[in-house]
Amino acid sequence: MKHGLLIDMDGVIYIENQMIPGADVFIKTLLKEDIPFTFMTNNSQRTPLDGVQKLKKMGIKVEEKHVYTSAMATAHFMAHQFPNGTAYVLGEGGLIKSLHENGFNLVQNDPDFVVVGEGINFTLEMVRKAIDFILEGAKLIATNLDATPRKQGWNNLGIAAVVAMIEEATGKKAFSVGKPSPVMMRSARKHIGLATDEVTVIGDTMSTDIQGGVSVGYKTILTLSGMTKREQLIDYPFKPDLVINSIKDLELPLKWWT
Repeated sequence: MKHGLLIDMDGVIYIENQMIPGADVFIKTLLKEDIPFTFMTNNSQRTPLDGVQKLKKMGIKVEEKHVYTSAMATAHFMAHQFPNGTAYVLGEGGLIKSLHENGFNLVQNDPDFVVVGEGINFTLEMVRKAIDFILEGAKLIATNLDATPRKQGWNNLGIAAVVAMIEEATGKKAFSVGKPSPVMMRSARKHIGLATDEVTVIGDTMSTDIQGGVSVGYKTILTLSGMTKREQLIDYPFKPDLVINSIKDLELPLKWWT
């Protein structure tokens, strides 16, 4: 049976700018065996090209079609819900590009949507404008609700923190498209042209990658090379199909592919 992979990046393939040992060999095997896959990332700031270039520096050569971001999923969702709409954006790079490609006009007044993604150039004035737009009727969309890493010197405020501020000020809840939302999980699956029972998710985070995969019926593999530790598994009311220490421990083909 045909089978493919949705693979998280940070914590599975690399940590910050350091490749996790064996990741390059694993990806080369996928390419050699013509196994469908895409890197599925909640980072809406980067474009697919940014992802390709970062991987290339680590010796992993893939194409832009192998990277699927929450910005792409968000723009696709919005275009389906409200074709040719307008948006006020708190975000950068990949999000702006994806919205343009999906027919959205980015405006400074009277938007249909306020869209929140990653960025380092937010100002309180921009947030205030976003709040006013929402109070006037604009819909609030978040590319994801990832938390801030809570590390000293971290310069990229997690979207969850920004969204919480806007939600409290407006009384409106954001609709989040990124992992673990079924919207992104299904959109990424369609990106590689597979059916539900043909997909396995590989991730390092129980609350995004694994929860998202479980929620839509995919097989799931948790790698302990990133955020989640083995002793934390008992904290969740769901579990992955397989737990591995690192991507180098995953043998192909997977047992449920045959």
